[in-house]
Amino acid sequence: MITLKELDSVSAFKELSDAHLEALKEFCIKEEFKKGDILFKEGDSAEHLWIVTDGKVDLRFELPGNRPTSEETTISSLAAEDDKKRTLGWSCFVPPYKMMLSAYCATRSCSVIKIAKTDMLDLFEKNESMGYLIMSYLVKVLGFRFQQFQDELARQKGHDIMHSW
Repeated sequence: MITLKELDSVSAFKELSDAHLEALKEFCIKEEFKKGDILFKEGDSAEHLWIVTDGKVDLRFELPGNRPTSEETTISSLAAEDDKKRTLGWSCFVPPYKMMLSAYCATRSCSVIKIAKTDMLDLFEKNESMGYLIMSYLVKVLGFRFQQFQDELARQKGHDIMHSW
């Protein structure tokens, strides 16, 4: 069972009232994974918002030809201790509603809370301020991830230039 304290510790929900958290709690599902388990794959239908509550999750690009991914294809890691980076699955709110990366459990185990997009949208229709607060946070997450990708591309280009000498 998910507690209000657990939900209140999630940055995406920090601005929500206890009544908002109570309403959201009803739709939360907790899941456990072991190291190497796939939470979801790139291209899967995006139907949930995910919050890492324990452990670490790696986000990876899938390699062509169904070759296995590895830590080398990790684009970003989300750890329970890092509030800025532990919410994922924003793709559930953005067409084409497909996961853009794959997610793998990167520690001995990890725990997540999943919330169905349809349940969240129903809550948002009933309480627009709740929807505004959560979606505003998710826009910040998206901007943060975009900046991470830009930094990684710049780092790789710098690495390629250094090796071409």
